[in-house]
Amino acid sequence: MEDNKVLDSWNEIKSLVEALEHDVVKNSKGNAAAGVRTRKGLRELKKKAGDLVKVTVELDKKPKD
Repeated sequence: MEDNKVLDSWNEIKSLVEALEHDVVKNSKGNAAAGVRTRKGLRELKKKAGDLVKVTVELDKKPKD
């Protein structure tokens, strides 16, 4: 059950990175609005990565059966 939570979180992170790619490219070409979206997405990515770390730490701390 917990493995699914880890994998679900990981898949969310991968999807977010893929979604950000378009805006990163646009921002590198000078599109300021894409830069705003990129930074917002990166903050969300940071949050989701932190959540994944918390889940994996909790999993590691659980006693093994």
